[in-house]
Amino acid sequence: MADLFKLEPTAPLAEALRPATLDEVIGQSHLLGAGKPLRLAFESGKPHSMILWGPPGVGKTTLARLTANAFKCEFIALSAVFSGVKDIRAAMEQAEQNLSMGKHTILFVDEIHRFNKSQQDALLPYAESGLVTFIGATTENPSFEVNSALLSRAQVYVLQSLTDDELKQLVARAQAEALAHLQIDEAAIDTLVGYADGDARRLLNLLEQTSTAARAAGTEHITPEFIQNALTLNARRFDKGGDNFYDQISALHKSVRGSHPDAALYWLTRMLDGGADPRYLSRRIVRMAWEDIGLADPRAMQIANDAALTFERLGSPEGELALGQAVIYLAVAAKSNAGYNAYNQARAFVKQDKSREVPVHLRNAPTKLMKELGYGHEYRYAHDEPNAYAAGETYLPDGIGDPGWYQPVPRGLEIKIGEKLAVLKKWDEEAGKK
Repeated sequence: MADLFKLEPTAPLAEALRPATLDEVIGQSHLLGAGKPLRLAFESGKPHSMILWGPPGVGKTTLARLTANAFKCEFIALSAVFSGVKDIRAAMEQAEQNLSMGKHTILFVDEIHRFNKSQQDALLPYAESGLVTFIGATTENPSFEVNSALLSRAQVYVLQSLTDDELKQLVARAQAEALAHLQIDEAAIDTLVGYADGDARRLLNLLEQTSTAARAAGTEHITPEFIQNALTLNARRFDKGGDNFYDQISALHKSVRGSHPDAALYWLTRMLDGGADPRYLSRRIVRMAWEDIGLADPRAMQIANDAALTFERLGSPEGELALGQAVIYLAVAAKSNAGYNAYNQARAFVKQDKSREVPVHLRNAPTKLMKELGYGHEYRYAHDEPNAYAAGETYLPDGIGDPGWYQPVPRGLEIKIGEKLAVLKKWDEEAGKK
């Protein structure tokens, strides 16, 4: 009797529309098109171990399942978040049973980067023996997150976010197969596609939420306004600790270095919109000022520091304006990495050089004994010299000539600095300094 009231679970839209064949997959044409690597792998007739690397919602799990279907293999899926060595062993026991019945097994490990070294090592003997064909999925760079031994035994395929056109194809399929009752304006589709941010699963979840909200509101007409009012729309995809994070901070830094204020603002606001910590961004902005502008425009360092302090005082979102104006100033400022290069060269020299004594004339002499030993003897006080410069004086340890680490660039304030250094060099030469 209780069965009369039992509710059967309804598959989510993303699961209901999961492709059953390779030709139904939307996106990844660089891998699945005619003559492309994964298409050729499917057509080879023999499965091989692989790692599918890409952002969320681009089809990694789908491709793993399609591989098992295409080669008529048993499919065992593990999540590295919830599984350990014990689960791996249990999966291998199941694979041995499958083999005894004439069935090969594909072992799929989702989020393989979450396995530690010992857990990844536990997979090696089974992948090497051929008991299973290993397929791993990861959103992180496998070069850093997957053991080299396991990585060397698997082909890495890089999956890409879906384009807007590909996401619109997915909307059309969803309407044709499950949401025919909804009339979705083109502008509403654009809104959904924008918030999906290249993630097919997210798009389908948004469509499902839209359908549920429409049913509750008693409407079948979906407008952008309806979506904005009815759904909780999350921020853009942003990985606060992974490749996406570092790729975007790299793009911000290179846009500033490349003197492109609009691009610098774009990447700054992208990261803020995605949830990046503004304090981290403010520290990076200060770093950019010192590394790429330096003494060509010392105001850049002051503005970067002031922006960081302003954010600390005002917080978000008001303080983010200061960060935005700082990256504009840094982008348009004169550029120089002369100080950065000079520091790195000096540091590298000191690291490999021996410990050299401080020249006697540069030593401090606070006691009578030190004076008797000659400390500070013949030191020339620059302020007592013509032009406040002791022409011909040496300041480096014995045996080190002028290394020329700091070479001002012909931009900004460093033009003047370069001219001054040229004059000082001329005075040294006139004083007989080699």
